[in-house]
Parts: sequence; C-alpha cells; structure tokens
Amino acid sequence: MSFKFVLDFFRSFGVLFGSLLLNRASRSSKFATKWINFGLGTLLIGWGGLLNYWMLRKNRADFPRGLTMQSWPIVKDGWHNSNTDLIFWRDHFYLIHAASPYHFGSSRCHLKLWRSKDALHWEKIAQFSNAPEDIRDPKLAVINDRLFVYVLLNRDFNPEPYTTAYSVSEDGQHWTPLRLVEPAGWLFWRPKTRDGKTWYVPAYWWEHGISILLCSSDGEHWEKVSTIYRGDRNDETDIEFLSDGRLLAVARLEFSEDFLRGDPKGSTLIALAEPPYTEWKVRAKSPLTRLDGPCLFSYKGKVYAVGRYQPTKDRPFSYPGSIFSRKRTSLFAVLEDHLVYLGDLPSAGDTSYGAVVQQGDELFITYYTSDIRHDYPWAVGMLCPSEIRMACISLPEFEQWAEEAILAKTHSSGAQPR
Repeated sequence: MSFKFVLDFFRSFGVLFGSLLLNRASRSSKFATKWINFGLGTLLIGWGGLLNYWMLRKNRADFPRGLTMQSWPIVKDGWHNSNTDLIFWRDHFYLIHAASPYHFGSSRCHLKLWRSKDALHWEKIAQFSNAPEDIRDPKLAVINDRLFVYVLLNRDFNPEPYTTAYSVSEDGQHWTPLRLVEPAGWLFWRPKTRDGKTWYVPAYWWEHGISILLCSSDGEHWEKVSTIYRGDRNDETDIEFLSDGRLLAVARLEFSEDFLRGDPKGSTLIALAEPPYTEWKVRAKSPLTRLDGPCLFSYKGKVYAVGRYQPTKDRPFSYPGSIFSRKRTSLFAVLEDHLVYLGDLPSAGDTSYGAVVQQGDELFITYYTSDIRHDYPWAVGMLCPSEIRMACISLPEFEQWAEEAILAKTHSSGAQPR
C-alpha cells in the first residue's frame, strides 16, 4: 500500500466519515459519546478538507513568459524519482537519478542510469544500490575520459548522508564496485574543471555547517584546497568558473533544523575566490530563496542556476524550508551580490535537484517533480510518486530573455545589475 493511496483515502473519505460522526453526535443523548463523536468528526473533516485543498488546487507556477520551452517526462513509473544529474559523453546523454518509495531514506532506494542520443528515447544501462542502506544525490563527471558517478550514502529514515562513495566506468555500462571517498565524511556535489587537468569539487560536512573545496587530477584521490564557508548550517554547495578565472560558489543556508515552521533566515550564500582558490570572500546571503539542490551553469560569461524556489516564505509554517510550503524548480540569474528570479519550470510539490547540458544552441535541463497538474505542499509531494522531466530551451533566446528579466527586476527593486 503506497502513501499516495493512504492520502487519497483520507482525502476522499475523511469528510464523509467526519460528517457521519457529527451527525451521530447531534443525535446522541450521552455527553461523553456526543463530544467524542464531535471531536473526531471535526478532526476528520478538517484533515480531509485540508488534504483536498492541498492535493486538488491547481498549479500556480510562474512559467517563463516570452520564452519558448519544450518539456516532457522521461521517467514516470510510480516510484518517487528524484535527485537527477545529466552529462553528455561520447555522443550520448547520460541521465542518473534516484528511485525510492518516498523522499525519505529506504533500503529499496536505488540509482538508475539511462543513455540517449536525442534526449527523447532512453535506454537503461545500469543500476546502483547500497542495500540495506539508502543511496542518493548522484553526480556524474567525465575525468580523463572515464565516467564517474559520486553518490551519498545514508543510514537514516530522515535522510542525513554520512559520506561519499564513487564508481567508475570505461564505457558507461560496466562499473566498478562502490568505493568510499577520502577524506571521509564530506558530501560531494558536482566536480568541475577549467583546464581538463585539475578537477574541483565542493563538499559539505555530513553534520552540516561547513563547506570546503577539494581538488583532484584523477577523480579518485582528493585533497582539500580551502574552506568555502563555515556556519549557518550550510550544506549543498555548487561552483562555477567565471570567465576571468575566479570561482563562484553558492550554498544552501538552512540556519536551523525546523522543518515544520521553516526558518525566516534561510537563504543562499554567494562567495567568490580568485586562483588558486585558497581564500573565499562572502559577497551575499540572498534572501530570495534557499537554493536547495543548486546547479550552476554559464553562458556567454553570465552565470545562471537551476534550483528550488519557494514562492511564499514570509510567515510561520511557510518560512524557507517548511514542509508545508509550495515548492518549484526555477531558473535564476546569479550575480556577484544577489540572485535574480527568472521563472519556474513545470513543477510542484517535491521538486528540484536539476542538472544541465549545453549542446549546440540548446539547453537541456533535467529535474524531478510531483504531479505538475496540482500544487502539493512539499510534505505531500515527499510521500507521492514523482517523475523525471526534461526541459529544452534555445540558448540564444534564453540569453535575451534572461537579460530583459534581469534588467526589469533590478530596475523595479532599485538595485543595479553587476
């Protein structure tokens, strides 16, 4: 029995059973029976009504206006599919994602690797598991013409991974057994290189609160370069090289573990480092969003991001990180001192953790999302099936559209674009 079935049951019958109990309460002559039926009936009607509102309200995502975008599902099989990464190697797209019964830790969680020549037709070529432990947040990298996948290992139902492991392949189909990464306890994000010789990866400590930069020449042996940031319960961190050689980092700042109310200080760190990337300067803590699942990319010298956006974040139980709030996978411009919200991809509920590939003049974006017809809160989306989607956008059109959006939003706020 799936959690979705349970939610649908309470949504459909909660109001009905609650009404029957209220009717029984009105006809009962016994004080205790009357008030027990009244209390249970009111509770069932309240929860049933709330679930109906949460699960049936229409999606109010702010889809990009004036931007041509194609979007289609890749994986929609009844599992809770999540945590995507995408890469282009040897004339093929490679997509990897997690598949689990729900958002939380599960021994049934596994990673699926797919391959495609056109991003439309996909062939499953490998599967990874670490049962009885949970496995999640895969990241792909081509290092010395070998395909690496880095994964986070987790033992807890509330997912708190404890270290990183990796596997490597010469052809994308045959993989080495998972090996633990050293130094232990650091949770890798997405490796990147500027010269094809030295690879850099941001990583955060498994207990949160510290993010660092490591480097490697072979993808297997990593050394610490610097501390990016310490404090504010920071964790998921991504990097992107700027055209002048500097390195830009963004990091999710949680500030607290209050997932019910959220935390009003939740935000996104923006930091910069000059070569050799040993010293970082914090440029901003952008309150626009807490950028869960950050994915940075550049086009013609400008940096953009795909990540999670929370449209309402100014009240209790809807502060950044609250499980009762609505979520989106969205596009952002990343300036040196703030983020600019550009628009939403078709998404709702439990969503984000995207990846991008630039191929020719097209931008391909993978991400996961709950049912895009509705507007589930995050809590409902975490328990329901989710799909892997692809969005395709013309890069020249995106560049012009993003520039117009940046100018409009910075002028309306009185800020100056930098």
